[in-house]
Amino acid sequence: METDLLLGLAAFAFASSVTPGPNNMMLMASGANFGFRRTLPHMLGVALGFVAMAVLVGLGLMQVFARWPILHDILMVVSVAYLLWLAWRIANAAPKTAEAGARPMTFLEAAAFQWVNPKAWTMALTAVTVYAPDRSLAALAAVALIFGAINLPSVGSWAALGVLTRRALTTPARLRLFNRAMALLLVASLWPVLAPSAW
Repeated sequence: METDLLLGLAAFAFASSVTPGPNNMMLMASGANFGFRRTLPHMLGVALGFVAMAVLVGLGLMQVFARWPILHDILMVVSVAYLLWLAWRIANAAPKTAEAGARPMTFLEAAAFQWVNPKAWTMALTAVTVYAPDRSLAALAAVALIFGAINLPSVGSWAALGVLTRRALTTPARLRLFNRAMALLLVASLWPVLAPSAW
């Protein structure tokens, strides 16, 4: 892959990883509710789960959608329904999460979540189409390595931001308000990927 293409891929990986989306809203909420250390498996699941997804998209999933377009529509409906359910859970989280028995998302849950995250699908399809059009192993490896190196610190910054807001969330009412705001932002983050031009 040429240097210009690699730089373009790095810029795309950063812009798409650091901007608000379902992963980042959930990581911010997790950082605020559970702290940075307990959110680490969630962050790793997002970063590595997306890398695996991008590689698998490049190895053949794009052809599946091309052959059976209805699968794309089914995926969108399931993804949106799942994200709305997650938003409801965040909005209704107990103010004292640890005492209520709540826990942060695990590594495997976060990795699996990438498959129902519309923004992750958009990122993976765009990365493979634009930066690995021949779908060679070398091009897919470059996409995976660039995203792997950039995605983790990008999503980690959202968890850290959540930890910083934790200092202001000293009362149950403030934490409840924060969780509801995060739930609304999670729902709002669906708009850019649900717009007809996004797919």
